[in-house]
Amino acid sequence: MRLLRLPLSRRAFIGAMALVAAAPARAASPIRLAAQKTGTFAWELDVIANHGLDKAADIAIETTEFASPQAAELALLSGEVDIIISDWLYVSRARSLGGHLTFYPYSSAIGAIMTPPSSSIASLRDLKGKTLAVAGGALDKSWLIVQGAALREGLDLKSESSIVYGAPSLLAAKARQGEFAASLNFWNFCAELEAEGFHRLAGIEELAMTLGATGPLTNLGYVFNEDWARRNEAALARFLELTRKAKDILAETPEEWERLKPRLNLRDANALTVLRQRYGQGIPRRPVEAEEADARTLYALLARLGGAELVGKAGELEAGTFYKISTGG
Repeated sequence: MRLLRLPLSRRAFIGAMALVAAAPARAASPIRLAAQKTGTFAWELDVIANHGLDKAADIAIETTEFASPQAAELALLSGEVDIIISDWLYVSRARSLGGHLTFYPYSSAIGAIMTPPSSSIASLRDLKGKTLAVAGGALDKSWLIVQGAALREGLDLKSESSIVYGAPSLLAAKARQGEFAASLNFWNFCAELEAEGFHRLAGIEELAMTLGATGPLTNLGYVFNEDWARRNEAALARFLELTRKAKDILAETPEEWERLKPRLNLRDANALTVLRQRYGQGIPRRPVEAEEADARTLYALLARLGGAELVGKAGELEAGTFYKISTGG
């Protein structure tokens, strides 16, 4: 039987073309992020947008700002956002309680103990009887690592020194006023103090290596639900790759820091150079397996010093805490 090929009328042709034109283009994969306005993650998001890395990766980034890490954690657990920045201790504890969170390295830039320009303090032992200001609270991982390193040198900082806790910005301001013999603060505040002549007594990553870490230990990471990661595996891999590109741009391009400078609120012009240097040093370069092994090594020490309040009932780092990017085809 012979089929007849009927001619397409002009009206039908125009109608068909209109339908094609009206069909929406394939939507970019959406990823909802939590960020703090003044955090370093906000710098990277700025670079991503400025260079169009999200569009090139076919990712639609939706950012919600939160006032505190705790607020971001609640948003993640409620499904309001897909990814937050937090640490592996938080993830391990959540998993020990039945949660399905997982962690991928973001930065090993943690912080340091800083002393004033005129200080004669040369080691942790010299902090005996002195006032040490600590940012982040009594259960902050950096503070626990400092305590562990000091104990190896025979000094119990909690009982043999005067410890003061406070917000990072407040402690940095008071350090400039000479109120403390030393201060343990977040890396970006330490970089500014370093630019102003303060001495870097010890970096937390260095102290972690005295306690068994084999390299710069990642402190913060991208945290997300593993069920969400499984459903969005390809988009997540593209997101992690584009954030790596943003990190490399910041590490290698001084002009990018000049562009960001107005939003950094720096007190000293020299701080920009130190910030860039310390930021670059904090980019994770090791395999995730090495990061996980070091975290497992330090977990026992942190659990002993922080107790159940820090880690819950888990005796070791929970399996699945670190996310591995699939290499399957």
